[in-house]
Amino acid sequence: MRTIWNGSISFGLVNIPVGLALATTPKAKQSDVSFRTLHRECRTPIRQKRWCPTHDREVGPDEIVKGWEVAKGEFVIVEDADLEAIAQHDDSRSIDITRFVELDDVDPVYLDRTYYLAPATNPAQRRPYVLLLEAMKQAGMGGIGRFVLRGAEYFCLIRPKGDALLLETLFLAEDVRSQAEIDEAVSGMEVKDTELKLAQQVMESLVAEFDPTELHSQYRSDLRQMLEAKLDGQEIAKPEPVPETPVVDLMEALKRSVEEVKGRKTTAKAASTKKKAAPKSGSSGARRQPARKSA
Repeated sequence: MRTIWNGSISFGLVNIPVGLALATTPKAKQSDVSFRTLHRECRTPIRQKRWCPTHDREVGPDEIVKGWEVAKGEFVIVEDADLEAIAQHDDSRSIDITRFVELDDVDPVYLDRTYYLAPATNPAQRRPYVLLLEAMKQAGMGGIGRFVLRGAEYFCLIRPKGDALLLETLFLAEDVRSQAEIDEAVSGMEVKDTELKLAQQVMESLVAEFDPTELHSQYRSDLRQMLEAKLDGQEIAKPEPVPETPVVDLMEALKRSVEEVKGRKTTAKAASTKKKAAPKSGSSGARRQPARKSA
């Protein structure tokens, strides 16, 4: 597994050698198709220029500086040296676990990016990795920690996943937006028992195990087919307009949903029964009588 960072997990006096590897594809590379911006007339890729409207000319990289806008048109200049002075220069390459928490207590809204923690290549150094993994699995707990990557400080959650340890970088508390406005909007709203029971029936009919292979992007497939068709010179048909969804009474929508589910179940059961009752290929459907022995 290709790692982007190598260090160790540290808690108490224990150090576990690990490597950090990306568990997901970067957002910018999640599709195998990327587009360039072209001039429609000549199909030449457009160049983005750094333009100063005051001097009416293009500026070079050595003329550009960062600025923090404190008021309209007023900036505080920030040099690269200023940022370098406050950058984290932690060269310990250690993920320091400060506490262990119940995994159910960690709201998923705080989870940012997922990484695999790869164990050391030396078999003798893998034992503490497996020890921490099993201890957290049995306790249902994860470790909250801190580490420095490329000069930036990150807080993280280390948790078990099967036979591997995962590291989730965490959003800071100030970066998670409040849901108070939503809480206020729904507070005081009540639902009827009949509505609740019908909603639960619909939910129960759709209960299934989580299958990651079902997370398939129809848009990506359609995009690839459309591009292949354009490459072959085919005419692309315009999509039909989507009809507006009529407003339906909540109770009526729930009842119809339950009826649809029952109908699907009845149809599936009938098909299954018919399949079982059908005679096997090559069978006459009646039992053969044994042949009489000749005298």
